[in-house]
Amino acid sequence: MTVGLLLITHNRIGAELLETATRMLGRCPLSAIALPVTVQDDPDQLRAEAVRCAERLDDGGGVLVLTDLFGSTPANIANALKARQQVRVLAGVNLPMLVRVLNYADLELPDLADKALSGGHDGVMNCPGGAP
Repeated sequence: MTVGLLLITHNRIGAELLETATRMLGRCPLSAIALPVTVQDDPDQLRAEAVRCAERLDDGGGVLVLTDLFGSTPANIANALKARQQVRVLAGVNLPMLVRVLNYADLELPDLADKALSGGHDGVMNCPGGAP
């Protein structure tokens, strides 16, 4: 059993992050789906689609849901999945977070969520230098 990964983001942010991380690593070591959310979409239909995606991804190890902006429609859809058992939702997805998830794909859901958070935090840094 492995954790499934569901990215629920504005437009194609999740798909592009997933494609980029997969190319960097040469493969995607876990089942993953990117669910795009556009302004034309019906949130109720997207919630139903998110449930279907989570059901498809969960082989018993749970589902880690990554979303982009806390409080936004994608995050609200993601948070609706928290009623399900074995679902963790993290907002603020970035490439370092996703790469960390894919590098530690063998971890169980709580530990994988912790690795994702640390990857997201540790991947944001000030790059000093250059012109003042």
